[in-house]
Amino acid sequence: MLTKRIIPCLDIKDGRTVKGVNFVSLRDAGDPVELAQRYAQEGADELVFLDISASEEKRKTLAKLVRDVAQAIDIPFTVGGGISSVEDVGILLDNGADKVSINSSAVRRPELISELAQRFGTQCIVVAIDAKKIKNEWMVHLVGGKVPTERRLFEWATEAVDRGAGELLFTSMDHDGTKQGFANVALKELSETVSVPVIASGGAGEMIHFLDTFAHGNADAALAASVFHFKEIGIPELKTFLGQHKIPVR
Repeated sequence: MLTKRIIPCLDIKDGRTVKGVNFVSLRDAGDPVELAQRYAQEGADELVFLDISASEEKRKTLAKLVRDVAQAIDIPFTVGGGISSVEDVGILLDNGADKVSINSSAVRRPELISELAQRFGTQCIVVAIDAKKIKNEWMVHLVGGKVPTERRLFEWATEAVDRGAGELLFTSMDHDGTKQGFANVALKELSETVSVPVIASGGAGEMIHFLDTFAHGNADAALAASVFHFKEIGIPELKTFLGQHKIPVR
């Protein structure tokens, strides 16, 4: 079995790390460069940086901040927010990102996934999917969860992988920030539907939630924010806990 990855997520707004519940009610969580350094030192496997207001405000991800974070860490680093072209990705990779995450722009123009995969390789293209359960169907939402679409989660995930996504980052909007656990039933179906790694996002509150998403949700990696930002869970302690429960971690 491949080792499971623990990934802290920095949601960035106006140059600061923030965290909300169900994609709203944002509160400040600290300086992104300082947090990134701390996570790298604590043993995080990767880091995700999402400029959560970039799509909404129609501006580009903060390239300088990306560079500052990249220079402060020595672990793989994924950047997302406001990416809509090959040029955007080139700028982020030039500033130190290892991978990019695309979401709203990919749904609006799926060809973008193919263009990026052909130019930069599938290994650095992560397609992020924010979905909410509506009438028993997981429906894809855009612009930080503000705009519902007619896209169904599993159909869109399959198309994204077919077009060249090397990894999927699935966030359950229903679980985000609730600290009640990940959407493991949907995650399990998603991991059985696609052939690429699936990152679980939304709902981490206790160490047992990470164990559950690896054991029952078949997630390849688990992403969390507030439990790490506010030191409710320590990454070294989490990895020890997972190891004790026979979950292979790095």
